[in-house]
Amino acid sequence: MADLVIRGALIVDGTGDEPRTADVAVTDGRISAIGEVGEAGDREVDGTGLMLAPGFIDPHTHYDAQLHWDPTASPSNLHGVTTIVGGNCGFTLAPLQPGDGDYVARMMAKVEGMPLEALELGLDWGWESFGDFLDRLDGAMAINAGFLVGHSALRRYVVGADGQREATAEEIEAMAQLLRSSIEAGGMGFSTSLSFTHSDGDGVPVTSRFANRDEVLTLTAVVSEYEGTSLEFVMDGCLNGYTEEEEDYILEMARVGKRPLNWNVLTVDSRKPDEYLHQLEVGARAAEEGHAVVALTMPTLPGMTQSFGTHCGLWLLPGWKHIMGLPLDQKKEYLAQSGVRHLLAELAASETGALSRLTTFARFEIGDTFSEANEGLKGRVVEDIAAERGQDPFDTLVDIVLADDFQTILWPLPTDDDDASWKLRRQVWDGDGAMLGGSDAGAHLDRMLGSNYPTKFLGDTLRGKRLVSVERAVQMMTQVPARLFGLTDRGTIEVGNHADLVLFDPATVDSGPITMRSDLPGDTEVGRQLRQILLGHQTGAIDPRTEALLYAADRAEHVASVVGPALDRGAVCITDRYIDSSIAYQGAGRVLDPEDIERISKWATGDLWPDLTIVLDINPEIGLARISDRDRLEAEPLLYHERVRNAFLLIAADDPDRYLVLDATQDVDGLAATVRERVLAELDRRA
Repeated sequence: MADLVIRGALIVDGTGDEPRTADVAVTDGRISAIGEVGEAGDREVDGTGLMLAPGFIDPHTHYDAQLHWDPTASPSNLHGVTTIVGGNCGFTLAPLQPGDGDYVARMMAKVEGMPLEALELGLDWGWESFGDFLDRLDGAMAINAGFLVGHSALRRYVVGADGQREATAEEIEAMAQLLRSSIEAGGMGFSTSLSFTHSDGDGVPVTSRFANRDEVLTLTAVVSEYEGTSLEFVMDGCLNGYTEEEEDYILEMARVGKRPLNWNVLTVDSRKPDEYLHQLEVGARAAEEGHAVVALTMPTLPGMTQSFGTHCGLWLLPGWKHIMGLPLDQKKEYLAQSGVRHLLAELAASETGALSRLTTFARFEIGDTFSEANEGLKGRVVEDIAAERGQDPFDTLVDIVLADDFQTILWPLPTDDDDASWKLRRQVWDGDGAMLGGSDAGAHLDRMLGSNYPTKFLGDTLRGKRLVSVERAVQMMTQVPARLFGLTDRGTIEVGNHADLVLFDPATVDSGPITMRSDLPGDTEVGRQLRQILLGHQTGAIDPRTEALLYAADRAEHVASVVGPALDRGAVCITDRYIDSSIAYQGAGRVLDPEDIERISKWATGDLWPDLTIVLDINPEIGLARISDRDRLEAEPLLYHERVRNAFLLIAADDPDRYLVLDATQDVDGLAATVRERVLAELDRRA
């Protein structure tokens, strides 16, 4: 008997062939039959009216850190992605010298926009070799993941903190040996960055940018020793157009590496046709010699969020970082001056490369606002507001962000969303010089979202611009990247292949509106510091009353700075743990008076209570067995956790309208369906 049978779906198999209706059986994680499957499956799914495709492969992500606290790689998994490739742009978390975790965390926070607090709270940085890093993830993920070995990690490990120089011959050989051992441990190849956009947490160019050509080519040659590997790079010309020297450099990497080489990211803009055509020429020259140099390009225009208050693309505009990096009060003082505004606008106008799309300030759409002065501006475009005020658009923009203490969410409207640009992209996709990807999923969380491109592209393919057929669209997201990365038994629906499958409704598949969520480890600056005290083993014993008060302080700050403003905007808030957790953990767990805990918590939160509380109930012994690395509270004796569990169940019994208690040992899909049903019912009730 098959484990799963999907019946009557329209199969888009990833090969580019026309779709066909058939059944698909899955046994032991692999496709066991395609056609008319007579036997019943242990689980049956009616695919009538639906399309079945291979799982999508995202070739350019930075999930290296996030997978440690989010094994689903969200939100990519919600858009049909079943395989991700990490370790891009020369950045990996391994190999890692003991004690280097802080440096790497600060670098990744700066260069890839990963919240520093999430890197500090979500990782213990306890690995060293690339194999150690992979072992941490092995068997703990709900998605397929592979990682290139990053040049900056190799260089930092061998050269050390003195990385702002060329490496010696001995150091280059040591890096080569380290790369070999990393690939043999499971690395998928080698990645490097020579791009001006990449600096570490101290603002110093990342160490790979100091590598000379001999070093890069030596490491590239190592990859040629291993079948099924690949290379990835980013250099200045990826954004601004290749120089002759860069073209020669790339071709030499292709010749020496003898493996597919991909770069990120090709921008197609009808205003600058010569630029992208010139970039593709290096791939054509490589193909003539029998090598593959492939540009990554997105089939959608990623939502780009900007803010004057975070390290985003605006910091990369010429001269801007000197103002944007100032302390808040000083930055406000400077931007209140007309001379400073004029200078910033003038400097921005000097940008002629890919970042020039961030300088059309008049075409910024206002997202979330945070002050009474900016009420009613959400969804409006700066040039329209400026016309009403009789102001210069840049002055209007700065006035808006000043009123919000630089928290205003800004959405630059794309300059390349014209019919001519889309026609040119279609022509690019017809060739072999480009591949879909470049989402940067897992990175730049404060400024962009590209992880939704598969569903957005499918929706566009089936009901929007229809630039390609659905079978070609699926092929570009499955078979094409699978072949480039040497992923065997994936990328197509064939008997014997891994059952990485996506079932979707062609009439409705699409990506919904982009929203901002605060769901990473740590929520507020105060909260992050408090939780480091409360959960870290280094803190030692804490008096129960002190612990209760610190948690109340965390909740007070969370409500004041995150939950309250969100509710004021009409948002739906989902938070992991709230007042009831304090009553259970500090009241029952620490044997304090629950009424005291409730009274303190109500005062701290302004008596704000949730409409629905979901408890995933499980025997503490089973739950604790699932945790390998326990924090200070999780390390408490079993009796403590039994008291906590009983407290939650008693609170729920006293307030059944507000509580949904579920058996956490049940099937995940069933639990999710029950939660979804209850949440939707609650939303309907409140509508």
